[in-house]
Amino acid sequence: MMRRVLSGIQPSGFLHIGNYFGMIKRAIEWQDKAETLYFIADYHALTSIKDPQHLSQYVRKIAMAFLACGLDPAKSIFFRQSAIPEVHELAWILSSITPFGLLERSHSFKDKVAKGLSPTVALFSYPVLMTADILLYQSEIIPVGQDQKQHLEIARDIAKKFNNTFGEVFRIPEPDIQEEVAIIPGIDGQKMSKSYNNTLEIFGDLEEFKRRVMSIKTDSTPIEAPKPTKGSILVALYKLVATDSEYQEFIASMEKGGHGYAYYKKLLLEKLLAYFQPIRERYKELEEKPGYVEEVLADGAYKARMIAQETLTKARRAVGLLD
Repeated sequence: MMRRVLSGIQPSGFLHIGNYFGMIKRAIEWQDKAETLYFIADYHALTSIKDPQHLSQYVRKIAMAFLACGLDPAKSIFFRQSAIPEVHELAWILSSITPFGLLERSHSFKDKVAKGLSPTVALFSYPVLMTADILLYQSEIIPVGQDQKQHLEIARDIAKKFNNTFGEVFRIPEPDIQEEVAIIPGIDGQKMSKSYNNTLEIFGDLEEFKRRVMSIKTDSTPIEAPKPTKGSILVALYKLVATDSEYQEFIASMEKGGHGYAYYKKLLLEKLLAYFQPIRERYKELEEKPGYVEEVLADGAYKARMIAQETLTKARRAVGLLD
């Protein structure tokens, strides 16, 4: 029997290459070797987005982005989180056995509050809703970035506590984190994140994309001197889009010296543009097919609810809400 894989992404604006290599690419690769469910986490987005029009637009953009990146509705169940009301009932059931201290230790909550987000109940209990997202579909493998690893550990803890308290209902999820792409560097060397304004947007303005690549942070090594490759942003990003032989040539050239950083930035830009051109073209095609995108999401929601309702019935019966 094929294992079940699930992952979600918040519709928080635009998609950058950190999102793509950190989660989406791996999620797409799972389609041919597992039963896959992917969702747009619009409930989670309410912790940071307060403009309803923006949220609606972002949901559509993320849906088109996933499809453009290769998500196949014939192979994967793709849906909006908010189309599955069962997730909130399960989140409440799970919250009844979730230790307060477990949520207090969440790094994400502390980081987001430190960055200015309001410390709401929703933000604090975010890991419980995420756990419900995972357990509701009896998910076994969760492709995530390194920054979500702790949330997966929380989900595992909650699932085990529920099973130990009420009997075996939920599968215990496992994270799928590829260490070599666990953290994608931004143009300033920090983790690529909208919060740092250091991203390379996949479907945005092409000239801005080029400008940002050429502004990647480097040191003051002279043109003729060998360039350091360890910890290099250019090297890390080039490796994502190059073949192994191209990557080795890139490294060898930098270590030899004789070229300035602008030369290597141009090589990186050429590889990035070539890699994402087909994806950008598919995205433009989908912009002309709003009905198709909505149809895919509606069909996915129907299939997802079939699984969700079965799991929720088991959970309700386990805690005594059903005879």
